[in-house]
Amino acid sequence: MIPCGFVSAAVRSFTPSGPAGGRFCWRLLGTGSATRRNMSSKRQVDHLERTASNYRQNALYPAEVCGIVNESETVKRLRIGVHPDFTFKAGQWVDFFIPGVEKVGGFSMCSSPGLLQREGVIELAIKYTKHPPAHWVHTACNVGSRVAMRVGGDFFFDPSPSDPSVDLLLVAGGVGINPLYSILLHTTDLLHLNQASRGRDYNISSAHLCYSAKNTEELLFKSSITEACRQFPDKFSCHFHVTQQRAEVDPHLQPFVRSGRITEEELQAHVNPQRTLCYLCGPPPMIEAISKTLTGLGLPKDRILFEKWCSSETL
Repeated sequence: MIPCGFVSAAVRSFTPSGPAGGRFCWRLLGTGSATRRNMSSKRQVDHLERTASNYRQNALYPAEVCGIVNESETVKRLRIGVHPDFTFKAGQWVDFFIPGVEKVGGFSMCSSPGLLQREGVIELAIKYTKHPPAHWVHTACNVGSRVAMRVGGDFFFDPSPSDPSVDLLLVAGGVGINPLYSILLHTTDLLHLNQASRGRDYNISSAHLCYSAKNTEELLFKSSITEACRQFPDKFSCHFHVTQQRAEVDPHLQPFVRSGRITEEELQAHVNPQRTLCYLCGPPPMIEAISKTLTGLGLPKDRILFEKWCSSETL
């Protein structure tokens, strides 16, 4: 383990190589230069192409891996020390540049902006795939590995104290939990600020998480999620939906676990067309089905925000 505050001088000098062996500039073209194109379903679309029309910061920041843990059998969680100017909003992702790897990864933060402010680090939880950036994380990444990152994404939760009261509905499938966990942690930080402040309250009425996975072993961050529900029982609630559970469920998880997919009845119980703001992240078929159900329940489309992920990359 190395310190996770400010990155070393060696990391600050890092500039990733491009596909043709060139070097990226530290200031890159903004999204105004990007053009949306229709993509063929028969061709795999890489992260940069798939997100070409999304917002991106201009700056590319050096960073250094300062911690690695196994979040599950297939997911590694990286703790990354970043430059002091690095900022992001809960729910956003990074372009992940790796020296010697041509492909650029796209990974959502699974930590809160508050952790960045307190400790100068972010965290990424990355599932194993053969996609080169994810494969590198699982086979070659070590404490001290140097990378570079650029923040992007239009999918985020960044309320102001003056905003109207909101009920959050968070719906995740698989590793789609990553940006929603960031939002949940950020919400927890805001509630702690509410407790400490006097008259500067964030108007968060409630937050309910629906999280679907094959089994409880594949539920990431489950201990922290249930702890947040116990810490703020009048604010947070969650249901873990497992579709292929064979082993006995841990007694501590049993109150939160539901067998089968997320149901219309559960969604209906947490939808108020005037107050609910829904964030969805997971496989495209799941997002499309849940979105259709929510609109059928009267939730306006502008209150349904989603991030889709594909199997060749990981959020």
